[in-house]
Amino acid sequence: MLLAILGALIIGLSLGLFGSGGSILTVPVLMYLVDMPADVSIASSLLIVAGISLFGSISYIRRKTVSWKHFWAFGLPGMAGTYGGAWLGTLVDSRWQLLVFSLLMIVAAVLMWRSKPRAPDHVTAMNYPKVTLEGLVVGVITGFVGVGGGFLIVPALVLLAGLAMPVAIGTSLLIIVIKSLAGFVKYYAVMASQNVEFDWLVIGLMIAGGVFGTVFGSKIGRALPKEKLQKGFAVFLVAMGIFVIAKSVL
Repeated sequence: MLLAILGALIIGLSLGLFGSGGSILTVPVLMYLVDMPADVSIASSLLIVAGISLFGSISYIRRKTVSWKHFWAFGLPGMAGTYGGAWLGTLVDSRWQLLVFSLLMIVAAVLMWRSKPRAPDHVTAMNYPKVTLEGLVVGVITGFVGVGGGFLIVPALVLLAGLAMPVAIGTSLLIIVIKSLAGFVKYYAVMASQNVEFDWLVIGLMIAGGVFGTVFGSKIGRALPKEKLQKGFAVFLVAMGIFVIAKSVL
């Protein structure tokens, strides 16, 4: 249980420091620190990510930095995509999921390494077809490999939907909540019919630890050089992706 809490704190810290990328650590933490099977880890991570993101969205809702029309435009196709991705995930060997997951970690690392702050007043017209398609695609990825996808959603909301960065982050957190819940519902329905048991205590501890880590990470993030931390975390993601491939796929 201590390892689960430690892993959740690490996830929360990374989310608090960078605003995205932390949820991609959930599956490795569940597999290698908690010793949870790969398929159960992928399913459980969706519920954990949803719980942590829901808490993180509260402050954005209070500050009214959530765009509800973008939430629905991206979120509804995202829910459908996540449900379909979860269904696909139940049909394939978990090694394929882990391979895709590992490659996604490397993609996330590249995006974090190249990421630069955007002007807060950067606003363009919303491209509804592209936003809808992006929501569907990101949703499929979310359901298939069990990640929140914030590192893909935030750039899409800024570049395709024309949102300022603070609003994009707040909107992204709520989108992650509904997408992740949709994917978990599908995994749970299939796995429950196969008598697969979920460790609800570990899931609860991970959510609680992640919430605490997020609060702590956001505070220390204001006092540390964020760009250097982000590049360091990108290198860590690459190393973790290679480790997952070597450990679970090869």
